[in-house]
Order: sequence, then structure tokens, then C-alpha cells
Amino acid sequence: MMNDIRIGQGYDVHQLVEGRPLILGGVRIDHSKGLAGHSDADVLLHAITDALFGALALGDIGTHFPDSDDMYKDVDSRKLLHRAVEIISRESYKVSNVDATVVAQVPRLAPYIEDMRSNISKDTGIDISRVSVKATTSERLGFEGEEKGISAMASVILYKE
Repeated sequence: MMNDIRIGQGYDVHQLVEGRPLILGGVRIDHSKGLAGHSDADVLLHAITDALFGALALGDIGTHFPDSDDMYKDVDSRKLLHRAVEIISRESYKVSNVDATVVAQVPRLAPYIEDMRSNISKDTGIDISRVSVKATTSERLGFEGEEKGISAMASVILYKE
């Protein structure tokens, strides 16, 4: 039935700063700057987590894991994604697929994509063939193009068990 399928979309952005590691899709990326944030600031996993919550109208990542709570200080965003999957499971939904895009002028992300897909596959409990991660630049336009930050967008489909 159509009402057994839900679609969610998520978006996140973080500023690039000195002195922090760059983590995307749960993978440490070799780069001179990292993303500022209360957690590990993994924009890719945050966008996916928001998409999961959005599909079921359960608020957003800040609702469930507020940056005002020290419990989430520097937390690994893979833990947040895994927890989000547990929350949607309590609602009797499972992840069908994930489609995500990271927008970053630098660094080049192609060498890391398969590891990101693998992490997302494990954390959502779906086969890697159902996880798409793409990377693009913004052709030197906007904050991503000026190397001030990185953004990510994600769409998910959930189905009722």
C-alpha cells in the first residue's frame, strides 16, 4: 500500500575550520581543515539522519540529539545514525535506500566514497547496493566553492515492516 512507504529528505552544512579532523560518512578524510560542530560535524551522516526523521515527521537531528547536551559533544555521528535507525524501527519502519550528495570544492572525495557507502550500509542495515553517495563541487560558487564549508543532501525511502 502507498501509505506504507515514506520519503524523507535532509540537508546539513558545517563550516570548515582549522584544528578539527574532517569526517564524512564516518570516514576520516585527509585534509588540512575539518568541520566545526558540537559532534564530529559529519554533514553527510547528519543529512541522512535528518532524512530518516523527516520521513516519519519525527523532527530533526537537533530534536533528538541537541547540541545543548554535553552527551553529544564530539560524538561519532555513526552512533547518531544508528540510533535514528533504532527510533524508526520502533515505528515499524525499515530503510529501503539512501541517496546522498556531498558538496565540497576540496578535498576530492572520490577515493573515500566506497568506505562511506560501506559505513552507511552497516549503520542503516541495508545492502551497500542500496546506498548511493555522490560528491560534487559548486564550481567555486558559494560557501562550498570558496572553501568555507561543506554541505550534504540526502533522500531516503522507508517502508513499513
